[in-house]
Amino acid sequence: MTSQSLTTPTADQLRRAPKVLLHDHLDGGLRPGTVVDLARDGGYAGLPETDPARLGTWFREAADSGSLERYLETFAHTCAVMQTRDALFRVAAECAEDLAEDGVVYAEVRYAPEQHLEAGLTLNEVVDAVNEGFREGERRARANGHRIRVGALLTAMRHAARSLEIAELANAHRDAGVVGFDIAGAEAGFPPTRHLDAFEYLKRENNHFTIHAGEAFGLPSIWQALQWCGADRLGHGVRIIDDIGIADDGTVTLGRLAAYVRDKRVPLEMCPTSNLQTGAATSYAEHPIGLLRRLHFRATVNTDNRLMSGTTLSREFAHLTEAFGYTLDDVQWFTVNAMKSAFIPFDERLAMINDVIKPGFAALRSAWLFGSTGPTSGSPAQDA
Repeated sequence: MTSQSLTTPTADQLRRAPKVLLHDHLDGGLRPGTVVDLARDGGYAGLPETDPARLGTWFREAADSGSLERYLETFAHTCAVMQTRDALFRVAAECAEDLAEDGVVYAEVRYAPEQHLEAGLTLNEVVDAVNEGFREGERRARANGHRIRVGALLTAMRHAARSLEIAELANAHRDAGVVGFDIAGAEAGFPPTRHLDAFEYLKRENNHFTIHAGEAFGLPSIWQALQWCGADRLGHGVRIIDDIGIADDGTVTLGRLAAYVRDKRVPLEMCPTSNLQTGAATSYAEHPIGLLRRLHFRATVNTDNRLMSGTTLSREFAHLTEAFGYTLDDVQWFTVNAMKSAFIPFDERLAMINDVIKPGFAALRSAWLFGSTGPTSGSPAQDA
């Protein structure tokens, strides 16, 4: 073990580390300036601010309400400006660029095609525009010395009734950039069991899906997502902590659901800053991810909505390293967890771990030991 393994990584090291992101919403990651541009070009007059800096602040403050429902209201503005092919292409391309600039080498970015039909696009046209935008963003990233691979997750809204249609859409595009399916939206009153036909279809097609569960709602949401629906991953899953008891002497006891989640290695797509904003956690230091990491759950670190949370994946790791004293070894552990849990073929996941992630972290440790600035995320050690 190197000295760097025992040292809290710097912000620059966290940015250059080859990271993996599984839970990021396309309509929650726009650049504020892009929102302003698209609103002006599309004639949308509903923005609360037209100055990009002030608009970015407004999104963050509006999302800091402590309510998931209030948090979700902020998306009315971003979705409003994402209704044309050109807008979707631009937002997707910039998303890939921004993630690559932050050192992300693999990302799964989700969005709900049904929310982008107001200007006459079809569902297939929406998916094609976003996929083309991701490919363009990957090309721009390579031109800037970075490498990233982006897969799309198609999301159905849990309060609507189009989940089977969106699942079929995801399956139709699974060889053209779409890697899986998701349901999202307010949990309370809209259990995942309302969408069993979509999940049964995906299982018959041997396709992958994740479910937002255990964020604003508790253990029943997680139980249904796993035992009724068969989810491959849990979006957030932070309320699994409700099934873990800690005695006065520090003894930890797992309930049957928590034990099942750990034993089955169910990936948890945890989003610390977002959880603070929606009231699912009270502080970074009190976030359940600290205990879940100690107990060796399959925890991963994610951004959720970079615009609303004013965050990047590097910043999420910075908050956790400050709260829990994490080292590069811990960051690598979370990153490998995420790559193991991605919705791409096993051999491709293994190649990313062995050829990109582990060499990238080794290079950062070597750079620290020998006092050099080390590789950038576009160096051979981190090329995806």
